[in-house]
Formats: sequence, structure tokens, C-alpha cells
Amino acid sequence: MRPVPSRAASGTIVPSALSIVIPAKDEAGRVGQSLDAILAAHFDPPLLEIIVVDDGSSDRTSEVAASRAARARERGTDLRVIRHTPTRGKGFSMKRGVLDARGDIVLMTDADLSAPIGEAPVILAPILDNTADVVFGSRAIDRSKIGVRAPLVRDYGGRLFNVLMRTIAGLPFADTQCGFKAFRRDAVRPVFDRQTIDGFGFDVEILYIARKRGLRLREVPVAWNDSPETRVRFARDAAVMFLDLFRVRLNDRRGRYN
Repeated sequence: MRPVPSRAASGTIVPSALSIVIPAKDEAGRVGQSLDAILAAHFDPPLLEIIVVDDGSSDRTSEVAASRAARARERGTDLRVIRHTPTRGKGFSMKRGVLDARGDIVLMTDADLSAPIGEAPVILAPILDNTADVVFGSRAIDRSKIGVRAPLVRDYGGRLFNVLMRTIAGLPFADTQCGFKAFRRDAVRPVFDRQTIDGFGFDVEILYIARKRGLRLREVPVAWNDSPETRVRFARDAAVMFLDLFRVRLNDRRGRYN
């Protein structure tokens, strides 16, 4: 099935095109290699643009990302770096990237490519088949696809968070926090317009809003390799993410998602 063309911010129509958004903070050591892997890959639909959103990095993340712009142009892809200061959080970066994207489909991936970019067809297929509006990778549906596992503290902390998420937010999903998601852009712009959480809890919020708005959500298993340099710190971020679950329910009661 041919996807419906979308209208870009400039008013031009970008038919069947893909945007990749990469939220990044202090990723100078990894973002270049990840961009090389993305630029070497083949995508269907064609890759229109890559947007790296630099969340107030203290290193050369923006410069390293921008150094791949010429190579991107050679393959007909626009590579843009959006930088903001001070640091606002992964959720803020993702929102900014999605709302700035021009492709018909937006693929979100972490800067370390913990989910290999070769898994993109798995995520994109339900959108291209017009059976889903939001597709998100899961490490919990088929754990045999995990190559490098997270340390036990983070692994079981993630499982506990999922139980709390199901109880408080009421989402029936096994893994909301995987950083590999795809969106039908026109369908999710109202979702990201209503997003309020800037930190790691944003994943739950956007899925909650999307489900409330009647969008078609699909969770699919993907290959995954944990990175020891992950920006998520269980002790530091767990309490905030737990409180974010209550923020989602409170925002809903106050009509913020209507």
C-alpha cells in the first residue's frame, strides 16, 4: 500500500519519505559511528533527513554530527543538527525533533544504536502496511533477541517500572522505554503538541496520549544490545520516572490531553 503523502512545514509535499530523529547528549564518542551506519543502510521509504537534537552537550556532539552532513548530501539525505541549551531532557529533544520533521514517517533511535539500524524494517512495516500509527520496539516480548543484557539492577528495575506503569498509567505493554519507535507523522503531531514531560518518562506519556486519541499502537520485538555508557542511571532517574507516571494520570484528569 502506498503511504499518504504528507505536507512539510514549507508547504511542499514529501511523499513516502522517512525522517530519523536522534536525541543526543554528550555523544561525541558514538554519534559519528552511528550516523555512518545509518547513512550506509537502505530504507524503504527513502531517507529524507536525519535530525540530531543536541540536548545541551558539553562535548563536541554537534560538531561530530555536522561533520557527516556532506556524506549525507551525497546520498540525497539532509542532515540537520538542532542544539538547545541548557539541557532539557530526552523527551524535550524528541518532541522538538518530531515537530520539526518533514517525512511522512518519523523513526526515533538512540545515539548508540542499541537497537541496530538493521531492525528498522521491523518497526516501519506496520506503518507502511497501514495497520499501525505508532510502532515501538520491545526488549521484553522476546528476550532471546537481546545480545548484550543490562546489569541485573537495571534489568529488574526496568521490570519493576513496567509493573508500576501498567498499574498507574494502565498501558498494556511489556516495554515502553525502548528507544526505537516509529510514528506516522501527521497522526502523532497532536500527541507531541500535548506532551509535557521532558525527561525519560516521556515514552509513557506519548503512548498514553496516542492510545487516548484512538491511534493504532503496535509493540514488536527487536534485537537489542545494552550499552554500558547508557545515559539512564537507575538510582538517579527511577524516582523521577515513577513520579512521571502520576503526572500522566493527573494531566489526563485535568484535561491536558483532550
